[in-house]
Amino acid sequence: MIGSIRKHSAWLWWVIAGLTIISFVVFMGSGPARNTGGTRAVGDYGTIYGHAVTAAEFARAQREFYIYYWMRNGQWPNKGAAVSAEDMERETYIRLLLSQKATKLGIEIGEDSLVTAASEFLRSLGRNGQSVPMDKFAEQVLTPEGLTAADLQNFLRDELVVQQMIQSLGLAGALVTPQDAGLIYDRENQEISAQAVFFTASNYLAQVAITPAAVAQFYTNYMAAYREPDRVQVNYVFFELSNQLAAAELKIGKTNLDAQVETLFAQHGMDTVPGAKTPAEEKGKIRDALIKQEAAGTVRKLANDFANALYAVEPAKPENLATLAKQKGLTLRATAPFAANLGPSEFGASAAFVKAAFELTADEPLAGPLAGADGYYVIALARQLPSVIPSLDEIRGRVTQDFQNRTAVSLAQQAGANFYNTVSQKLATGQSFAKTAIAAGQSPLVLPAFSLSTTELPEIEGRASIGQIKQAAFTTAVGHAGNFVPTADGGFVLFVQELLPINQQLKNQALPQFVGQVRRARQNEAFNLWLQGEANRELRNTPFFQKQTAGAAKQP
Repeated sequence: MIGSIRKHSAWLWWVIAGLTIISFVVFMGSGPARNTGGTRAVGDYGTIYGHAVTAAEFARAQREFYIYYWMRNGQWPNKGAAVSAEDMERETYIRLLLSQKATKLGIEIGEDSLVTAASEFLRSLGRNGQSVPMDKFAEQVLTPEGLTAADLQNFLRDELVVQQMIQSLGLAGALVTPQDAGLIYDRENQEISAQAVFFTASNYLAQVAITPAAVAQFYTNYMAAYREPDRVQVNYVFFELSNQLAAAELKIGKTNLDAQVETLFAQHGMDTVPGAKTPAEEKGKIRDALIKQEAAGTVRKLANDFANALYAVEPAKPENLATLAKQKGLTLRATAPFAANLGPSEFGASAAFVKAAFELTADEPLAGPLAGADGYYVIALARQLPSVIPSLDEIRGRVTQDFQNRTAVSLAQQAGANFYNTVSQKLATGQSFAKTAIAAGQSPLVLPAFSLSTTELPEIEGRASIGQIKQAAFTTAVGHAGNFVPTADGGFVLFVQELLPINQQLKNQALPQFVGQVRRARQNEAFNLWLQGEANRELRNTPFFQKQTAGAAKQP
């Protein structure tokens, strides 16, 4: 199966390497308002650069965005919660704008360049330098989404056009000299030597005085934080895939199953099912997939037949699920009440399951079959629980623990602030940071050398973020202690010992590639600034922009 482009692929770097040309560009002032819908009047697509956008052009740009999103995220934009209908419409208009601008600039792509880009793309999907056949990619990835190889070709052509536009319209940003890049390299890679003292709430828990009055006051002060959201509880019958695996294997038959495994392996090799390291392991995965596919068909039919029988009972009532389950000899189960943002605690439910559960009503109390990771669910409304704030007696244990933890954090932070005052005075008289910390009963931690480009420090894990450490270190003079930095669990005081010299040998080796990275980043920044200005001006005559500005105007 084809999942997504491999991470090490270097083809079309402007698509894969994090460029934000088309990926959710912020434009039109404060940006779009949320929850304003994503529809328009039929045939009304507005004008861009004086050109009336046609339905065909809009549909083509939308299909191209689908492919673009799949390449960056490994899934289609309509299959996840991270992108809304408004996001998709906005990105479609951005692609339309770029296409119209390219036409005005007379940018065209030769067939040789397009063929090369397509070849590199298909090679990036394969293993060991082998290209994935176009027909296989279309069958497994494009066709299920209503897309074609022609859509991919259009996408690749337009991405090559965008690359040429970046090179020309973002040219000013690419004029970075090796000397300028060297200064940037020094700033990002200059390592610092530092010590830190951490103040952790767990060390102050024993000092917290827990009294009924203090807990009650804490509950009153933070009552809103204990509000339970709207919740729902459902009864369900689960048609489990594993129950049908043995029967599915018998149904296929060993000889037929072995033949199908060999045929699929001969056609697709190690790419048939991802994750295998040897041919034998790959064939085993293919075998399991075929059995699960057969079992899934059986389970789906069982769930559909049960659901049809359930819906045939009039009037529709939640109790009908229990009655029919008993008649069929099936197990009726119940979830604990769950919120929409969490889902059932008993199993990992899909977004569709949670959505269906919260749409159940007294008039429509049944839903399903609903697909899960391991089978299908048919559900019935058990009860709906409106949002409520529990009384202190109901959640006293939880409130007491929260009071103790929050008070311990405050004590830790107070101790940290006091320590900063002490260490600042001692450093001014020539005493060392380490001796001052030990005299105060603290244990200074010598940190490994780090720079602005450092991404992790295992030594501080769970105590502070790498961003907080770097912020404190690079805003503090050498030989001084930085201000106390509060964290969620307490805080820390950091002492800067020295700035370490740049490793010139490593710098000389890395600089050529680093210069290219800086130039591309600056070029992209310049292009995106141009694009934002163009979008603000040229998309004003589109229904999407007009809808967003109208929605923003209604917000307080």
